[in-house]
Amino acid sequence: MALTKSQIQAALAEKTGLAKKDVSVVLDELANLAIKEAKNTFTVPGLGKLVLVDRAARMGRNPSTGESIQIPAKKVVKFRVASACKEAILKG
Repeated sequence: MALTKSQIQAALAEKTGLAKKDVSVVLDELANLAIKEAKNTFTVPGLGKLVLVDRAARMGRNPSTGESIQIPAKKVVKFRVASACKEAILKG
């Protein structure tokens, strides 16, 4: 089961000795910084990086009618997991 934001804050507060409110501010500012800097690639040390990727135009299919449709090119944000993180998760 996934941890909620308040559970993450509580766990980090307990590990670091900071108040939950301070941990909340740090998490919020990390998220704001990641959003602001994602267009230039934003790395979260030990976890991975946010990258902006150009997705090419392609043909798709409407699942309800089976009709072919043109899907336009667009930019998307992807998160690439760091190798060390991936290995640690898959080993355990």
